[in-house]
Amino acid sequence: MELIEAKQDGVTVVEPRGRIDTAGAKPFGDRMAALINAGAHRLLIDLGQVAYISSAGFRALLIGAKMMDQVQGKLVLCGMSAEIKRLFEIGNFTDLFTICATRDEAIAKVQ
Repeated sequence: MELIEAKQDGVTVVEPRGRIDTAGAKPFGDRMAALINAGAHRLLIDLGQVAYISSAGFRALLIGAKMMDQVQGKLVLCGMSAEIKRLFEIGNFTDLFTICATRDEAIAKVQ
């Protein structure tokens, strides 16, 4: 898994690419935690280039969301493929996250 980071309109954007599985979840979660601890309290995760997410990946997202709640920040997800969205629905995670179709919509929600 590869992580691409950018700033857009004052929002930190993280774009994981590949699979957020057992091997990729730890570096993904560690990077989210480092960004939040460094003051990135508006975080957008663009999942458009994610082919698969495992339970370890969901755990990393849940921990990131909990950290954001503690700092009164905002975490928004966007760009999910139909398959990734299906995995979120199967795990009943769609109600736990703010999920947007596009990056522009997500930027507006996170601000």
